[in-house]
Amino acid sequence: MRYLTKLTGLLAGLTATSAFAQDAGEGLEIIGKPRQGAMGFQPAGTELARDLQWLDGLLLIIITAITIFVVGLLAYVILRYNRKANPKPASFTHNSPLEIAWTVVPILILAFIGANSLPVLFKQQEIPEGEVHITVTGYQWYWGYEYTDHDFGFDSYMIGSPATGGENKLTGEVVAQLEEAGFSEDEFLLATDTSVVVPVGKTVVMSVTGADVIHSWTIPAFGVKQDAVPGRIAQLWFSAEKEGVYFGQCSELCGQAHAYMPITVKVVSEEEYERWLDGAIEEYAGTPRSIEVASAK
Repeated sequence: MRYLTKLTGLLAGLTATSAFAQDAGEGLEIIGKPRQGAMGFQPAGTELARDLQWLDGLLLIIITAITIFVVGLLAYVILRYNRKANPKPASFTHNSPLEIAWTVVPILILAFIGANSLPVLFKQQEIPEGEVHITVTGYQWYWGYEYTDHDFGFDSYMIGSPATGGENKLTGEVVAQLEEAGFSEDEFLLATDTSVVVPVGKTVVMSVTGADVIHSWTIPAFGVKQDAVPGRIAQLWFSAEKEGVYFGQCSELCGQAHAYMPITVKVVSEEEYERWLDGAIEEYAGTPRSIEVASAK
């Protein structure tokens, strides 16, 4: 299966990809994308991302308050107890109430942070029952995907990737491939020839591994990041809340072309997903949904 998907993926990259795979979710809004000169997070596309962004805001408030307090305390000590203002220094060696306070207060702050951060961590790490199951394999330098519920898979290359013979330049040919796939020049280095397609509102469970070196499958707008380690299988999950196109990158330095293995996820309606699924099963010789339904009965 792996060699079949690698062959089909390479042919897809060299021939501007399968028209059907590009057609899925045509006209979707591009939501999860880095913006030139922007600051802060990408719009949260999942509950996990919202939780992480809320936790980041909480920690920023706590850190800012501590920083202001410490800087203010230092300024007060410098002004109040310098040699000119206080020529005769105090002779005491310790202050028990103060020492207790600076021990207990940090413990309380850390306990508060832990009480708010651990639930977010557990929600990420406790994998729920999935409605869509996808196996992700990182290669040098592209991604392979298998929809294990339907026994088909494909590989995903950056449009214009060196792995498909591209020069990593925005040539006329690359622009044509981007437009054929429904993207613009602004999505160069982000868009892939084939995309992961998932239904909105459904729980997607991904099993992540690597075929050669360590990679990392990451979608910032989903709040997910999982290392793809050869010989190991790790899992992540998400449930996208809004239809659209979301981009990610390999986030673990994996070699010469590390920068050229982006991730494209299209979140579509359930009806659009079923239409795409039927076409993908036919295109990639997967198990038809009708057979699965019949065997289940």
